[in-house]
Amino acid sequence: MARDRLIYLPLGGAGEIGMNAYIYGYGPEGRERLILVDLGIAFPDMDTTPGVDVIVPDIAWLRDNLDRLEALFITHGHEDHVGGVGHLFQQLGKPIYARAFTANLARRKLAEKGQDENMVKVAGTFPDKVDAGPFQVSFLPVSHSIPESSALVIDSPAGRIIHTGDFKLDTSPVLGEPFDADLWAEAARPGVRALVCDSTNVFNKHEGRSEALVGPNIQDLVSRSKGMFVATTFASNVARLQSLARAGEAAGRSICLMGRAMRRMTEAAVQEGLLTDFPKTVSPEDAADIPRENLMLIVTGSQGERRAASAQLSQGKYFGMELEEGDTFLFSSKTIPGNEKSVARIMNNFSEMGVDVVTDDDGLYHVSGHANRPDLEEIQRITDPQVVIPMHGEHRHLREHAKLALANGRAGIVAPNGTMVDLAGNQPEIVDHIESGRTYLDGSALVGQFDGVIRDRIRMALNGHAVVAVMVDDDDEILEDTWVDLRGLPELGDRGAPLADLMEQHLAGQLARVDTRTAGDDDKLEDVIVKGVRKVAQDEIGKRPEVTVLITRLAAE
Repeated sequence: MARDRLIYLPLGGAGEIGMNAYIYGYGPEGRERLILVDLGIAFPDMDTTPGVDVIVPDIAWLRDNLDRLEALFITHGHEDHVGGVGHLFQQLGKPIYARAFTANLARRKLAEKGQDENMVKVAGTFPDKVDAGPFQVSFLPVSHSIPESSALVIDSPAGRIIHTGDFKLDTSPVLGEPFDADLWAEAARPGVRALVCDSTNVFNKHEGRSEALVGPNIQDLVSRSKGMFVATTFASNVARLQSLARAGEAAGRSICLMGRAMRRMTEAAVQEGLLTDFPKTVSPEDAADIPRENLMLIVTGSQGERRAASAQLSQGKYFGMELEEGDTFLFSSKTIPGNEKSVARIMNNFSEMGVDVVTDDDGLYHVSGHANRPDLEEIQRITDPQVVIPMHGEHRHLREHAKLALANGRAGIVAPNGTMVDLAGNQPEIVDHIESGRTYLDGSALVGQFDGVIRDRIRMALNGHAVVAVMVDDDDEILEDTWVDLRGLPELGDRGAPLADLMEQHLAGQLARVDTRTAGDDDKLEDVIVKGVRKVAQDEIGKRPEVTVLITRLAAE
């Protein structure tokens, strides 16, 4: 009889920063009862995923084993942990457990998609437990850059796991719960088989800095600024929003929140009693009538998102607001790797307007929400796990974090997305690899990573597109007036002649020599046309465009 396994299987968030989704299971091999921790999104970029709205984990393996899934547990309200709930819940249909603030956000996501909000259950904090099959799960409070963040204490018959979620060791976080070392020590007292741990800042060797350090610096900056003051940060960083708004209020400025995410977060925080004295705000419509030196905008788009308020303001007017020379724009945030170009574009746009752009290059206006290397060592010391499994990081972060665990006398294992680890034995063991990937939300449709839709879109973006229309009569004779239409290609070729005309002339000669056997076979005829169009394009402009061939066959009267 096979022994029971305690498995860990990341579907997202291990080997990347974003799109977190982690499976835990316990039971006989292949029949383990499962829980899912977090269900987040990642954001696209125009180079690799043009036109995509968001990216969610590929949950095909989970769908195939849906009868084994007990519940979902959400550690906190950041989009890379809860953002996939609305998009994927219909495929899962299991209860969702979260603390009150995160539950509020999750319910909103289900409501937006017409799903049952009552599937979201509010959980208490450690030592309160939620039963989920063979697991008992507790929410262990921890400080982070969003209120009510929690690690998960996951008990199974094979031992206790602590899944840290995103965290830092901040004893004065401004808003939310400070880190409580005694509470964590209590959670670790029965013994911790595995610490599954945030790896984001493993390369930062300085001790983490408190959110409390930021407010006075922001207040000083706002008080010294002339003209309109605009600030952007992560909408979910409610403590930072409060610090920014209070700085504006102290400087005698009216506060206007711009961007749906910004308003949604503050509404949820007020509803859950987390924000009790947030300064009064004005609507964007009313803000347009306030003298600019008496106005402060707090806007979305700190990561350069092209539809967010920051990007819109950098391109001109947004809700009637327009920045001018002498205004100040503050990035109270860290640029996530991969977003540097988009953020720099916005900064340069503002600079061309004469706006003073202030960033966090000197560390005055932002602190990270993630534990630095000394804090990771401290959390290992407090919990004293048998094994450390790094997560929430690129592969280099995971590998460095595993080395750190080994250097401190603990086992460490690198388990990127799709790696199934059995934790039930004396040593962690990789027992399987599953296909893990990404699913793209393209408009309102979910598109598989390998379905070819995005690949074809990239090819068209790189090479252009030609549409060719040809008519064939009922005797399989090709009529002379073949037509070519081009998109995303130069109008003229190297010889100075219209490129479409050159293609039509070339095809006319080619098709005049085609026999009836080829003309009567759509696939063979299409192949001749595609090769002909690409030959002309290659000779004239050095490109091989995507080609769509429209064949019309005329029936006899």
